[in-house]
Amino acid sequence: MSDQEASNSAASVYRVLARKYRPTDFAGLIGQEAMVRTLSNAIQSGRLAHAFVLTGVRGVGKTTTARIIARALNCVGADGTGGPTIEPCGICENCRAIAEDRHVDVMEMDAASRTGVGDIREIIEGVRYRPTQARFKIYIIDEVHMLSNQAFNALLKTLEEPPEHVKFIFATTEIRKIPVTVLSRCQRFDLKRVEIDVLSRHFAAIVTKEGAEIEADALAMIARAADGSVRDGLSLLDQAISHGAGLVTAAQVREMLNLADRGRIFDLFDVVMKGDLPAALGQIADQYAGGADPVVMLQDLLELTHWLTRLKLVPDQPDSLAVSETERVRGREMSRSLSMAHLTRAWQMLLKGVGEARTAPHPLQAMEMCIVRLAYVADLPGPAEVIEQLRNGQGGGSGPGPGPVGGGGSGGGGQMRAASGVSGSGGAAAGAVARGAPMMAAPSPVQAQAHAQAPVASLPMPSSLAEIAKLCEEKREIVLSAEVANNIHLVRCEPGLLEFRPSEGAASDLAGRLRTKLSDWSGRQWQVIVSRSPGAPTLQQEKVGAERAKRESAIQHPLVQAVLAAFPGAAVTRVLETAGEEDEAGGEAEDAYADPADNMMPDDLSFGDDDL
Repeated sequence: MSDQEASNSAASVYRVLARKYRPTDFAGLIGQEAMVRTLSNAIQSGRLAHAFVLTGVRGVGKTTTARIIARALNCVGADGTGGPTIEPCGICENCRAIAEDRHVDVMEMDAASRTGVGDIREIIEGVRYRPTQARFKIYIIDEVHMLSNQAFNALLKTLEEPPEHVKFIFATTEIRKIPVTVLSRCQRFDLKRVEIDVLSRHFAAIVTKEGAEIEADALAMIARAADGSVRDGLSLLDQAISHGAGLVTAAQVREMLNLADRGRIFDLFDVVMKGDLPAALGQIADQYAGGADPVVMLQDLLELTHWLTRLKLVPDQPDSLAVSETERVRGREMSRSLSMAHLTRAWQMLLKGVGEARTAPHPLQAMEMCIVRLAYVADLPGPAEVIEQLRNGQGGGSGPGPGPVGGGGSGGGGQMRAASGVSGSGGAAAGAVARGAPMMAAPSPVQAQAHAQAPVASLPMPSSLAEIAKLCEEKREIVLSAEVANNIHLVRCEPGLLEFRPSEGAASDLAGRLRTKLSDWSGRQWQVIVSRSPGAPTLQQEKVGAERAKRESAIQHPLVQAVLAAFPGAAVTRVLETAGEEDEAGGEAEDAYADPADNMMPDDLSFGDDDL
């Protein structure tokens, strides 16, 4: 046989790691100690149920456990005289036949492809006959939740009272889709996700048996990517060994999984929480150019946020093998510098960003927008801090922070940033972007610190109702401005105090909203009082009255009177004021009037079209 033929022959018999290292007994199952203990005790004591249902996520060993149970119940030992045991010998004919999927009394059925009542009818007919070779006739139905309702109903009676020589073992990933009537007739076992530390040790042992080498960081990446599934992890490990030709490095696994560098994720989260947008966007561009997936980067940031939150709540929690020593030390430092408000707010925004990136036409753009939002609000104070500052008579709404995110500029001032406990130049950098400055022109940390310690400049205090309405309009509170103009009968107004009688159509919370907004905008506490006094007309009523008076004055003008006399039935509908310099003709025309009062000639008149 030539070398090429020998190589092809070796490749044809190769078994992937997920099949090669499939457990054959209870001792080989990892991460399922509770289930193994229960089944072991049941087999030893002879308290065997007639039906089992195994549930869990993909790759945790449901079908493998079903086969192990079948071997344990049908093993006869090396001498052929043994009974049910928790340690199948693997030598007897029953053990070998079950392991090779050729035992006539152990039947596996895939419910995903055989869902009808006719398939179940075959099982019902078969349970009447005793096993040919084994001790028990065992039916293993995988993905049992795929059976139709008619199939489940046909199985109920047999499942409730099967012959003594029959055992049913069901496996499913969707336990909620199985009818309760079926579940009540089975003994249920929930196979949990395998922890990262357990997976790492298991994979390390397999790598040693395979004669390969793998870095600890690479092993941790594979264990994290497996997400509790042994089969998924073994498939990734098999791919990594092939990718690295026996020597697997963290860089190779990162490239294979299209992951971002773990250390760079820490760097990215650090600059984002400081509000340094130029650095954050630059790091995202570098990692994207290196092959990192934007969705995966957001998921890594989300995972890091969760881990930092746990570190903040439980600083003494056991160290995980999936996290390097450098990351543990750095993570504890970051968790101490960030408040719970910042971490929970980052979690919510990143969680929303992951969903947006998955559905966006351009995931990178969605990620950048999520990071921009997160950087803008990174140094905003929490609700408790805002309330405390309001109680102390401090206003934070006029500071130079990222106003557009804070809702009209509230909450982003220098004092509030100092209270939030976030260090760095984030607020200043974000504030520069919010004011339209070039992103690369962010101030230095020293300048940002000096800027953060500067006092907050308050807006001028409005002293009249008209000024309050104008301030609402400038702050783009259009609805509130309209309510001030239409629903407030002024009783008294001075800086820091507003007393009014609301009109019948006014909102019940008008006074409270005015007090909150005026306090935020002016930087000091306002007192807004609802009075029963009649008060003055509303601003809208005064405007209508002024227009009516202007119209009456225009009608009395001699020129207008002459026009009205020349066109019977004409009427003045509008009086418009225009700003402009008087020309020479205009001056001569005014001099022609004998009565000085006649100089009140309107600048522009509008007559009804029907009348003219």
